[in-house]
Amino acid sequence: MLKDFFGQRAVKAPEEKASAAGPVFAGHGAGRVAWSPRDTVSLTKTGFAGNPVGFRSVKLIAESAAALPLVLQDSQQRFETHPLVSLITSPNAAQGRAELLEALYGQLLLSGNGYLEAVMSDQGAPLELHVLRSDRMSVVPGADGWPVAYEYAVGGRKHRFDVQGQPTVCHIKSFHPQDDHYGLSPLQAAAMALDVHNSASRWSKALLDNAARPSGAIVYRGADGQSSMSTDQYDRLVSEMESHHQGARNAGRPMLLEGGLDWKPMGFSPSDMEFQKTKEAAAREVALAFGVPPMLLGLQGDATYANYQEANRAFYRLTVLPLATRVAAAVGNWLSGFGGDDLTLKPDLDQVPALAAERDAQWSRISAAGFLSDAEKRSLLGLPPSSKAGEVSDG
Repeated sequence: MLKDFFGQRAVKAPEEKASAAGPVFAGHGAGRVAWSPRDTVSLTKTGFAGNPVGFRSVKLIAESAAALPLVLQDSQQRFETHPLVSLITSPNAAQGRAELLEALYGQLLLSGNGYLEAVMSDQGAPLELHVLRSDRMSVVPGADGWPVAYEYAVGGRKHRFDVQGQPTVCHIKSFHPQDDHYGLSPLQAAAMALDVHNSASRWSKALLDNAARPSGAIVYRGADGQSSMSTDQYDRLVSEMESHHQGARNAGRPMLLEGGLDWKPMGFSPSDMEFQKTKEAAAREVALAFGVPPMLLGLQGDATYANYQEANRAFYRLTVLPLATRVAAAVGNWLSGFGGDDLTLKPDLDQVPALAAERDAQWSRISAAGFLSDAEKRSLLGLPPSSKAGEVSDG
């Protein structure tokens, strides 16, 4: 009780006074900062489906990574034909290689997690590959904390994928310092910047709908000294404001105020608030979280790279290749486990146009090194010792 807490009797509240802002009818509000939810579904709606910068960043990375040529090799040779090569080329009846990998990269970028399912034959070999939605998948940890199964929930039903022996689900996740089972997506790191960008867009739309003018207040002072309006007067004023002074078609229309009414502008003008600069800064932060040079997204004010070609090279070297190499290695190691082979799946850097200049310089330097043997040169270039490509039948 208040008496026990303060050691004295609670003081009676003073007499209530009327507010000095009583005669003001204002179209301006204030409140606490409202951030969007941080779950995968909400972030995907606001950061991908509802934001052009997030949408283009995810599409640019996923499409670029999915278009990279892949090579399959072991410690001795590269394989032109192999069951795994055929499986990746034609993963299922509805998708090709590019569509499957783009979906996998997209899920990884949007949620920090990518799940690839293998449909097995009666002989225990993978027949098809399917990307599973990460927002529907959950990890089932065991007593020791390691995953023992994955549960995929659709339409109120759950399908369980047990993790025993060689799992039929490959889970690829981004690094998360505070979660043992799920990855951290770039959307989560860019969530604040996305909210600012979306809010600036909504603000600009609201300004256009209100003839690009900030909010203001209508002050009423009655001729008889009264400071309040009647209900009919208030309703009539609100109706006239909505019908005659809001919207683009009413832009520039003068306001006719009757006796006792006075217009007081409130807030800052759009130029003072500099919403456009705020929006561009938020867009650059979103691009930074995804690792996309703002120049590639057409954002103004970015002078990090001297030209578009240099920005494109940095995009592939710093963003696309690390992601594609890690995902290809995980998928290749997972698929090779079904046959017990030691195979490596990786991007073929020799066929990446953005890196052609760097690759030519590297080949020239290594070719000119006369103190190296052919096997050593091939090793430095990431090639197997054999100069002939291996062939394995699909049978």
